[in-house]
Amino acid sequence: MKKVILITGVSTGFGRETAKLLARKGHIVYGTIRSNPTEELPCNILRMDLTDTSYIKTAVSEVAAREGRIDVLINNAGMHTGGPIESSPVRHIDLQMDTNFLGMVHLTREVLPVMRTQNSGMIINISSIGGLMGLPFQAFYSASKFAIEGFSEALRMELRQFNIKVVVVNPGDFHTSNSANRRNYLAPSCPDDPYNEQFKRTLEVIERDERNGQEPGILAGRIARIIECRNPRQRYIIASFDQKLAVILKYLLPGKLFGKILESHYKIK
Repeated sequence: MKKVILITGVSTGFGRETAKLLARKGHIVYGTIRSNPTEELPCNILRMDLTDTSYIKTAVSEVAAREGRIDVLINNAGMHTGGPIESSPVRHIDLQMDTNFLGMVHLTREVLPVMRTQNSGMIINISSIGGLMGLPFQAFYSASKFAIEGFSEALRMELRQFNIKVVVVNPGDFHTSNSANRRNYLAPSCPDDPYNEQFKRTLEVIERDERNGQEPGILAGRIARIIECRNPRQRYIIASFDQKLAVILKYLLPGKLFGKILESHYKIK
C-alpha cells in the first residue's frame, strides 16, 4: 500500500538511498535537506535545519496540508563529531546533541498530532551500535544515540494507545561519508593535547572500520521491509557478524572484560 513517508537527511548516505528505494516502490516520499541537493532525487524535497524549529514546523505543515496524513517518519539525519571529551569544543558538543537528539525530538513532537488524528503511524529512529555501547573519542555521538534509545522506549509506551509503532534501527559501520563529515568536527589536534597520540591511533581504527563497512543500500532495503511489515520488531541491528556479537557480549560479559575487548579493538593503551 502506498504510504506518505517523511525522512530526514536525504542528501547523502542512508537517507539518499532510502528515499530513492521508497520512491521506486511507489510511496510518496518527502525528504529533508539543509542546502541545495548535489543530484536530482526522486522525492519531494523540503528544506529543514533540525536545529531550527521554524523549519520543522513549516515542513511538517506542508506535508500534512498536501497529503492529509503522514504514515511514516524516519528520523535519519545526523552528524558526527570526534575527539577527546575534555578538549572537544563546546560548540561541537552542542551541535551534536541539537542535531542528533533534540532536533529529532522536536520533529517527532510536530508529527505526533498528525499521526494521533489518523490513529496510525510508524516512527523509525536511526540510532547506532554506538547507542548501545560508548565508543572512545566519539563520546558525544554515542551520548546522542544513547538518548535516542531511552526516548524511543518511553515514546513506544506512550503511543501504544494511538496505534503508532516506534522502531529503533542500530546500524553498524557502513561505507558512507561519515569519515569525511566527521573531519569537519574533530577536536583541534595539537602536540600539547595529552590525548593527541591516543586519539590519532583510535581515529585510524574508526575510519578503517567505516571504509570497510557495508554499502548504505543494504540498510535502505531493510528499512523498506520494516515499513512494509505489519508487525515490525522494536529493534533491528543491521551490522556485521562481529558487531552483532559485540552487542551480545556487552550484555553477557562483566563490564571490565567487555571494556578490555573494546580497548583492544580501538588500540587504547
